[in-house]
Amino acid sequence: MPKLPRSTADEAEKMLLKSGFEKIRTKGSHRIYLKSNRRIVIPFHKGKLLHPKIIKQVFKSIENEK
Repeated sequence: MPKLPRSTADEAEKMLLKSGFEKIRTKGSHRIYLKSNRRIVIPFHKGKLLHPKIIKQVFKSIENEK
């Protein structure tokens, strides 16, 4: 399996919004997105890269909704 790309929370948010997810709320430094019955939480910390597991969740959520 190829390595997952390293990205920031802003880049992950752009991918989610482009695929039709909607930001429903914010709690602290976490933003929650929803599309149909699929929910995903992205931690927002300025200048930090997301953990590869979170990137994997984002790609899986986008792929499952198509």
